Amino acid sequence: MSLGSSNNQTRTYFMQRFETLGVHPRGKLGQNFLIHQSAELDKNDVVLEVGTGTGSLTGAMAQEAAVVVTVEVDSVMHEMAKQEHWDKDNIRFLFADILENKNRLNRHVLEVVREELGKSPERRFKLCANLPYQIATPLMSNLLLTDVPPYSMTVTIQKEVGDRIVAKPGKKDYGALAVWMQAQCDCHIIRIMPPSVFWPRPKVDSAIVQLKYNQKKRNRIPNLHLFHDFVRALFLHLRKYIRSVLCSAFKGRLDKEIVDKVLEESHLTGEIRAETLSVREILALSERFRVLLPADCQGLL
Repeated sequence: MSLGSSNNQTRTYFMQRFETLGVHPRGKLGQNFLIHQSAELDKNDVVLEVGTGTGSLTGAMAQEAAVVVTVEVDSVMHEMAKQEHWDKDNIRFLFADILENKNRLNRHVLEVVREELGKSPERRFKLCANLPYQIATPLMSNLLLTDVPPYSMTVTIQKEVGDRIVAKPGKKDYGALAVWMQAQCDCHIIRIMPPSVFWPRPKVDSAIVQLKYNQKKRNRIPNLHLFHDFVRALFLHLRKYIRSVLCSAFKGRLDKEIVDKVLEESHLTGEIRAETLSVREILALSERFRVLLPADCQGLL
């Protein structure tokens, strides 16, 4: 369904509110306010929104979902949104940064999500947000490493990032992000949006991207953290041949002879590059190396 702003939450309304508060939207915080957004929500959904902004999307989602956990890093915007939606008891406003660092999500936010999910076995976790561009990749990637991966992620992100998520082998955008996401999710670009649908206008096109978690795909990965590190290492040096990359990644853990044997058994020549391999081939290659690693080397590469 389409979620738009409420009748009073128009561009003119927000401009007047900003002027009253002496606020000017700041690009460095990714505060591009989308007037319309699409999502599929129902009363079983626990929605995580990152970047509350004016609260326009927040309020619309609260009408459909069980609860909306919304996170905002800007104190003025956080308070403004709370004032706009003071009467809604199914919105949990969190003044926080969703990322503790680029490799770790805010633990308190995840605790709140877990708490809300625990209130009913029917509840599902969904990420739905107009994401600040600079946090989109680490947020979505790290959510798939948690014990509560989202049932779906429907987000507005920079088109360039969307292209990287859905890219196919051999294409210029194909890399670690595509493999990591596609190994666990069904990934689609719903639509492309020009800068004119945002306020203030960004300099690039955006995309609404939807990732639906696929448990059957996830079951193919015995050690999620090892696979995550394997994929990152595989694409660390894009122009290097795969044999060189793998020997470097497993240095001190597996001999070069073992690397050569695994490649031979996988019917792969050492003189190919990672970007030519399909997600299925990378999954199989990762598993061959996993079973050969010593028990104390099943963590970081």
